[in-house]
Amino acid sequence: MNLLATRRGRLAAFFLLYVTEGIPSGFTGVAVATRMRRLGLDPAAIGMFTAALLLPWAVKWAFGPFVDVISSDRWGRRRGWILGTQSLMSLTILLAMGVDMRASLTLFTAVLVVHNLCSAVQDVAIDALAVQVLRGDERGLANGLMFGGQYLGTAIGGTGTLFLASAAGFPITFIAVSATIALITAFVAWPMREPPGPPRPPLGLASVGQGIATFVRDTARSFTGSRAALAAIALALLPMGGYALSLSLQSNLAVELGLSDRQVGTLSLLSTLLSAGFCVLGGWISDRWGRRRSLAVFIIGTTLPTFALAAAMQHFHWILPVSPLLPNRPVPAPELVSLFWSLTLAYAVFQGLMYGVGTAIFMDVTNPLVAATQFTGYMALCNLVFSYTSAWQGHAAVAWGYPATLVLDGAFGLLSVLVLPLMGPLGIKAPAPRAERGAS
Repeated sequence: MNLLATRRGRLAAFFLLYVTEGIPSGFTGVAVATRMRRLGLDPAAIGMFTAALLLPWAVKWAFGPFVDVISSDRWGRRRGWILGTQSLMSLTILLAMGVDMRASLTLFTAVLVVHNLCSAVQDVAIDALAVQVLRGDERGLANGLMFGGQYLGTAIGGTGTLFLASAAGFPITFIAVSATIALITAFVAWPMREPPGPPRPPLGLASVGQGIATFVRDTARSFTGSRAALAAIALALLPMGGYALSLSLQSNLAVELGLSDRQVGTLSLLSTLLSAGFCVLGGWISDRWGRRRSLAVFIIGTTLPTFALAAAMQHFHWILPVSPLLPNRPVPAPELVSLFWSLTLAYAVFQGLMYGVGTAIFMDVTNPLVAATQFTGYMALCNLVFSYTSAWQGHAAVAWGYPATLVLDGAFGLLSVLVLPLMGPLGIKAPAPRAERGAS
């Protein structure tokens, strides 16, 4: 059944396609990172692993002209890319299963970097398809469902696989993730039929080069055409609030503090559900209270649990990473474990509030004529922030300890608040996005 033929079908299709984008991040960022710490890999190595996986998302904008120019009328201009990348995603996960992540970390990382590269290219193709087929009166709801699908995919890849690992062993999780992606490919992407697009020139080196040149020119004009657009670049290059409790450092702490795979999975599931719900609420608040004012408050909110956990870890003298394989390793105080649970969930609330508004503020400054390209560029820069933050936090935790790393994370995250006034007065209500801006 061609889901693109009806309104409900289109909404369902993009929801499920975004599920396949969330699965890799949940699996690698939560399940695999947790497994690595249990095997004795230190936070620096895990941080570099996570950073490497995020790099393809930071440069995904570079694939835009190739997705637009190189295509097949037989397989579909966007559908062909989606089918190909999802098939490779399923295959690379199975290949990673055969690599020892502790003995051959470099090879294991390389295989999953290819997996994430395919996922990033898939994201570009899905967004381009959304811009092409979604009607103006369904794009807002579609965007909400797409991000909801991404959260669900993260929960499946992270929480779901941890629950499965506790029952059947970790190797089976690779098969489960590969099979889930393959099912969506078979029942969603394969039956899709795109409407015919505008006529294209014959494919060749000249047309590819022309497409890339046009992409670069239009993107440069959109990124530098106003003060708000320039400020948006700075905002996208800075962490919007504290990030430590959403990256691999959180998984490291969960293992060190004695949480089982099932408990880590439960914490991840609760965090995901809270973030998903408050993401919608944050967007609703910002429409009524002002985009920049709301975002400033939510950014500050993410740093409060971060600073509180730093103080708690200093108080209970849990400073440097402790290998879970260490004989007679120290036992964390129950109060510290309880604080870790509550502060992680509190952080998820503010992260959800911030994420919804943080995404919308980039739509506010996006040029409708190149909406998909410019917005993808901002999102790519945001993904670069996740990558470099994960890298420095892993090394900082080993060198300076967890409390200092958490304090630096929160302090650095507050810098983004200083950029917001450059995008307009904090108290003025943000303009309603025009329908032409389309899907993210």
